[in-house]
Amino acid sequence: MKFTTAIFGLASARKLGVIALAGLASGLLGAETAAAQAAGDPVQGKATFARCGICHTVEVGKNKIGPSLAGVVGRKAGTLAGYNYSTAMAGSGVTWTPAVLDKYLTKPQDVVPGTKMIFPGLPSAADRANIIAYLKKPDAVK
Repeated sequence: MKFTTAIFGLASARKLGVIALAGLASGLLGAETAAAQAAGDPVQGKATFARCGICHTVEVGKNKIGPSLAGVVGRKAGTLAGYNYSTAMAGSGVTWTPAVLDKYLTKPQDVVPGTKMIFPGLPSAADRANIIAYLKKPDAVK
């Protein structure tokens, strides 16, 4: 006789098994949801990026108050030709990986102290992930 059966009875042992499976499934679904959120939704990212569009575009060669963000993922900060970056940004040594972009979008001044960007940050991890997903391939989102 198994320990759980001896202590709790057969019906209780089965219930414990069901509870354990439910917990495992819940954990796996939670991990899947977290992974999906980390990957971001580029369609939602385009919608959220509309706030950024006051100062930025994703059009090659078209700058506004801020630089064009076309091709920003993987690019070294402060290197886009034709835009006058702050000394802080140009000398930051930052490369815009998804992880660095996430930190920067959370609180820009923490990543590049002295940046000209006055945006205070985006608190929602989902919004940041969505924007980053959009910035990876903005032309893929219609």
